[in-house]
Amino acid sequence: MTRSKTGAAGQMLREWRQRRRYSQLELALEVEISQRHLSFLEAGRSMPSRDMVLRLSDCLKLPLRAQNALLLAAGFAPAYGERSLAAPELEAARGVIDRLLLGHEPHPALAVDRRWTLTAANRAVDALIRGVSEELLTGEVNVLRLSLHPDGLASRIVNFKQWRSHILARLAHDIEISADPALAVLLDELRSYPTPSHALGDRESSAGLQAIAIPLVLDSRIGRLEFLSTTTVFGTAVDVTLADIVIESFFPANAETAVAMANMMAENG
Repeated sequence: MTRSKTGAAGQMLREWRQRRRYSQLELALEVEISQRHLSFLEAGRSMPSRDMVLRLSDCLKLPLRAQNALLLAAGFAPAYGERSLAAPELEAARGVIDRLLLGHEPHPALAVDRRWTLTAANRAVDALIRGVSEELLTGEVNVLRLSLHPDGLASRIVNFKQWRSHILARLAHDIEISADPALAVLLDELRSYPTPSHALGDRESSAGLQAIAIPLVLDSRIGRLEFLSTTTVFGTAVDVTLADIVIESFFPANAETAVAMANMMAENG
């Protein structure tokens, strides 16, 4: 493959360095090259070797997708494959996802991609979102939009302001890590949603569980539910699609929620 002469690789490298808040000197010391060499790479006066691109990517903690893009800009083939989650090669990984979701019942668990698009969910999630706008459940379902949209779960989230702050901060972190412009658009959209009337006078509190973790407190058809969430990722993924998958698991934060969920799932068979 012919190396690019456009300086695109250098520009990308400089943008990622600045995003990660490294000075040229700091990054050069990390990868054991001179600041002058790094300056030449960023200016397009020198082209990095494939090994250098990977060393820089590792130091800057670039996502696999960004590493591939930097390699392509420097004139090299991508280092990591990217397949559809439905591809035969990812059958074992899909099995892991399915087992994690099923094994978490009777409590909600779902899998999302890098843009928070729902890829899989267990039955407990279906039961909790029943009654939200069909428009939000048509086509690609974005779980952050579903959570904060006025026609989604917003009116049911008791601690809406806290949960909204948590969601927006997490999305902002994702943008910082990935530099994905689509996520920036999503963040602007979520920020534009109005606060539901029941939360207008609320103040964010640090009492109880909220002192250690922000719970999701939700009014549902089976009563008030309170969950703490955790995330699971494939820590050794070398496929871009698989590296993007995040599994969100919601655990009952009190005995009442645990009993209510168990009863609901038993009734639903």
